[in-house]
Amino acid sequence: MKALTVSTVKSAPRLKQHSLLRSTSLFSGMTLLSRILGFVRDMMIARLFGAVAGVDAFFVAFKIPNFMRRLFAEGAFSQAFVPVLSSYQQQYEHEQVRHFISRIAGTLGVILLLLTVVVVIATPIFIRIFAPGFEVGSSRYDLASYMLKITFPYLMLISLTALAGAVLNTYGRFGAPAFTPVLLNIAMILAALYLAPLMAEPITALAWGVLLAGIVQLAFLLPFLIRLRLLVWPKFAWRDPGVQRVLKLMTPALLGVSVAQVNLLIDTLFASFLPVGSVSWLYYSDRLMNFPLGVFGVAIATVILPHLSRQHATQLHEQYSRSLDWAVRSILVIGVPAAIGLFVLAGPLLATLLGYGHFTDFDVKQTRLSLMAFAFGVPAFMLIKVFASGFYARQNIKTPVKIAVVAMVINIVLNLLLIGPLAHAGLALATTVSAFLNVLLLWWLLIQRQIYQLQAGWVKFMVQLTLASIAMWLWLWWASPELTTWLDWRSWQRLSQLAMVIVGAVAVYTMSLFVLGVRWRDFHGKF
Repeated sequence: MKALTVSTVKSAPRLKQHSLLRSTSLFSGMTLLSRILGFVRDMMIARLFGAVAGVDAFFVAFKIPNFMRRLFAEGAFSQAFVPVLSSYQQQYEHEQVRHFISRIAGTLGVILLLLTVVVVIATPIFIRIFAPGFEVGSSRYDLASYMLKITFPYLMLISLTALAGAVLNTYGRFGAPAFTPVLLNIAMILAALYLAPLMAEPITALAWGVLLAGIVQLAFLLPFLIRLRLLVWPKFAWRDPGVQRVLKLMTPALLGVSVAQVNLLIDTLFASFLPVGSVSWLYYSDRLMNFPLGVFGVAIATVILPHLSRQHATQLHEQYSRSLDWAVRSILVIGVPAAIGLFVLAGPLLATLLGYGHFTDFDVKQTRLSLMAFAFGVPAFMLIKVFASGFYARQNIKTPVKIAVVAMVINIVLNLLLIGPLAHAGLALATTVSAFLNVLLLWWLLIQRQIYQLQAGWVKFMVQLTLASIAMWLWLWWASPELTTWLDWRSWQRLSQLAMVIVGAVAVYTMSLFVLGVRWRDFHGKF
């Protein structure tokens, strides 16, 4: 390979340099739009279909490829691919970068195609593995098996979309990749509205909507790759050194960076043994919990990974630690109030967003229990993304994997202990506890190995954060009535009251931080 020269730099695509705050804000804005449409999608599914056997079947058929998407595409693959691509970008000519992308795309595509063929052929086996509580021959089992054949090819399409997105993120283009989930929500909404009435089994329209979304999402990012002269023809090259580096990092990272997703899938497995509706209750509470995680936690981790990878490649150790510290503070200043808000407003949120039509008051109350259990873990779920990036930017794969194994074993043990007395809420609580164990071990090892050093001002910051959070909690406690009152209200009353409560909470929290001395410039993030 040829080393990078001055003439090559001029011909290579320009790396956009923005502050971490600006890049994160752009990513978060696009993700916020996606999450809002995601809630519209879930409200529509809940209202049109409720929490019945067919919906349980769809959520299992969707969760399997969606889980693997998070595991492969957004988890292990991105964490392994971005650091290697960043090193290629720093060290080699643009043409060599193109060759590397071509070979990794071809190799990944072939692996995913083979996996897709195997799963589509053996869907009943996979349903038995991931939902063993679905009785063979039951409507839930048959529908889940049928819909998995339709939804699973989405994994291949969205993984290639994630590859394209990772390339764009590495070159500082965060907006387009962050917008792609919007297309999934639009496709599913249109399928529920217009395709479902035409189907013999209406719920299967959602499965076709997922498959269509994968095609549209991949096609959407191709023009952006063309602009960077990085749209290449995939080539299978298993023995390519760059491909081998990614695969070497990726294989054990499948568990290490996605332990939260593994735990959620385990929850679904256990929930399949519980009464009908339990899978759906966990799904909806997970969706609400993932709102702050997706809008802010994933955004910060996505932006910080290529930034840390470049700092590690250029041996900027002090800046590396400062970047991690910025990410941790940013997570806490958002994650702590988000956890409080989700816990206190669990019932009102569910009543306002989902409590209509076939989604009964009983469904709201049951979903509330698991959402409250998940809410405690929001800061931990968010920090895992950042701390894992701190290891993976250095191409360290063993440490997060060992921690992930410990956390997952604890989650399984807690599932067995809590499923009896707390049912589906016990499964959510087990996931939360294991997430805190995961993040504490990651943090301790980052400190111990002097990869991350706490910057000045942490005691003051924690006092400010604690006092502002208490002020927000007091507002929520005062402004939000009992759940029975929310359930008695009409939809417009619920929505207006919820908007008032949330806007007031944001105002109280931000004003409290300002009075306590926290300023916007403190989170600018230029290192």
